[in-house]
Amino acid sequence: MSAPQTSFFSRRNPLKGPKARHLQERGTYFKRYLYRNYRAFASITHRFGRRLTLTGWVTLGGSVTAAALGADTNASLSYQTFALLGCLVLASALCTPLGRPQLSLERMAPRFGSVGETLRYRIRIRNLGSKRQNALKLIEEQPDPRPSLQEFVQTPEPGEERRNWFDRTYCYYRWRWLLGRNIRARIPELAVPGLPAGGECTLTAELTPVRRGVLRLTGTTVACPDPFGLFRSLRKIPLAESILVLPKRHAMPRFALPGAMKYQLGGVSLASSVGESEEFVSLREYRPGDPLRRMHWKSFAKMGKPIVKEYQEEFFVRHALVLDTFCQPANEAVFEEAVSIAASLAWTIQDQDSLLDLMFVGPDAYCFTSGRGVGHIEQMLEILASVQMCREKDFVALEPLVWNHAAELSGCICVFIAWDPPRQHLVKGLLARRVPLRVLVVSESAEALPMGVMEGQPENFHVLPLGHVARKLAAL
Repeated sequence: MSAPQTSFFSRRNPLKGPKARHLQERGTYFKRYLYRNYRAFASITHRFGRRLTLTGWVTLGGSVTAAALGADTNASLSYQTFALLGCLVLASALCTPLGRPQLSLERMAPRFGSVGETLRYRIRIRNLGSKRQNALKLIEEQPDPRPSLQEFVQTPEPGEERRNWFDRTYCYYRWRWLLGRNIRARIPELAVPGLPAGGECTLTAELTPVRRGVLRLTGTTVACPDPFGLFRSLRKIPLAESILVLPKRHAMPRFALPGAMKYQLGGVSLASSVGESEEFVSLREYRPGDPLRRMHWKSFAKMGKPIVKEYQEEFFVRHALVLDTFCQPANEAVFEEAVSIAASLAWTIQDQDSLLDLMFVGPDAYCFTSGRGVGHIEQMLEILASVQMCREKDFVALEPLVWNHAAELSGCICVFIAWDPPRQHLVKGLLARRVPLRVLVVSESAEALPMGVMEGQPENFHVLPLGHVARKLAAL
């Protein structure tokens, strides 16, 4: 057989070999250069945005404008305005370090919050100085939202491939997207009423979480304006606090889950104890083969013959909530919506007479059970608040976890972020095991998806497009 022919273009492909590595290194160096500049620019704008008041920005802008118009002193008298405003800005800047009040703060924040729901808490502030303090403002500090170099280089903005060449090269919109993504809460500045020397007051602060997970407050900055009201002195008071932000939950009607009662090895305590555990029914005489641990010693002593305790195996309903965590950063919006749907389902179908297993894959495979005294739904929401995307493994890593529990399930609800062959293979396996199913697929577009293996059960297959999830869930 003759060797396969190689085309001219494949022999001289410029995207292979040392040249490709050289171009890749040049691109990495350029992104490092952009990262350093964007990081420095963000730091400067952040500092000036806090230091200058609105009056200060107007005065500084007027000073720059007057300087530009008064460049020719013979043609315009704007230079006199520049001199006046410039001296005012300089005097204000020199007086700024003199206004640093001595205060003590105590924050009384709750342990939990929810995405999109305003959280109110109290802050007790006391003036430790010998002078009255007026026009103070409190600024809650969050961790630095600027992304790392690795995050900036390796995490593209969703839809970045549709931008023009200039925007893709300089990655400014990527920087802005990463910066906004790392801000976990919107916290407005809090105005403080006048505090006399030694006085104290309690204020009500508000924050609105925008992302689930742990919200860390690193401290509180006290902003004090100078006598001219142009600049503010900033004094940070360390006051660390952590608030666990639970996923957003959608309003859902209560609906009957599929499936019937099944025998559960170990009874209701299967998730909180080791070994078998059944429900006590009665006492009976000893039979050869009965374990000694079931001996009822008090009855043995009273009746003079061996008496053992008899148990009955328990049958009850157990459902699984399978969460799909396998996606890339570009699909982060779809993943976050899937987590919100899982939290909404868990909150809606909570039932003390049944068990609910939350199954997902992160660094390892996890199965958390709630219901019937085993675990509380609040604990499941805490787990969902911290779940992360799994990029190191494939979807097939979820199958062994589901197969291990399939025989015990009365029904299963799957929340997927795609409807591809691997996910359909999992659904096909559950259908083959006669496990009643409901499949929810989160989609970026409103286009209908082919049902595939769910063609026989169209009433149990639902596509939830982004932007219409709440309406679709309310109609289930």
